[in-house]
Amino acid sequence: MRVQVEIGRCEGYANCVVAAPDVFSLDDEYLVVVDAPTPGEEQRAAVEEAVRSCPAAALALQDD
Repeated sequence: MRVQVEIGRCEGYANCVVAAPDVFSLDDEYLVVVDAPTPGEEQRAAVEEAVRSCPAAALALQDD
């Protein structure tokens, strides 16, 4: 699985960080940073929640 982000859509809500703090963080401008672009299967539920909870629809999950 691979996390994709459309950084131009990110509005810094940080829902992704709350849902999956081991995968996402925010930079100094409060934009999403994907710290683990290919998270392990054990992170799937958290990453799927992060994608669903993004109000700006800036995240996507692609299965390899």
